[in-house]
Amino acid sequence: MRDRNTEKQQARTRRKKHIRKVIKGTMDRPRLVVYRSLRNTYVQLVDDTKMTTITGISSLSPSLKEDVSSAKNRMERSQKVGEAVARIAKERGITKVVFDRNGFPYHGHIKAVAEGARKAGLEF
Repeated sequence: MRDRNTEKQQARTRRKKHIRKVIKGTMDRPRLVVYRSLRNTYVQLVDDTKMTTITGISSLSPSLKEDVSSAKNRMERSQKVGEAVARIAKERGITKVVFDRNGFPYHGHIKAVAEGARKAGLEF
């Protein structure tokens, strides 16, 4: 008997490993990592040369509480998270990033985060 969820997780892990072989983040151009759970969206800026997380934000962050509560659905919440991470990155002098979808297909929440970050001024 097939377990569909296990197959999906294995496929995502395989895609994630392939992406990480190719994508590297630097201090000048950090890696924008997106993770989504069933209810929330998490985003981090990572410098792979120093192996540190520069910053991170999620739809659970207290600083986004007003924006997230005014959003009509999870897609809008994801877009607000993308805009927020772009604002934080600009405050730290980061304008260009490398987008890491973390093995997730580029649609839905992942695409909304990317569009929100681009809308707020990040380049990838």
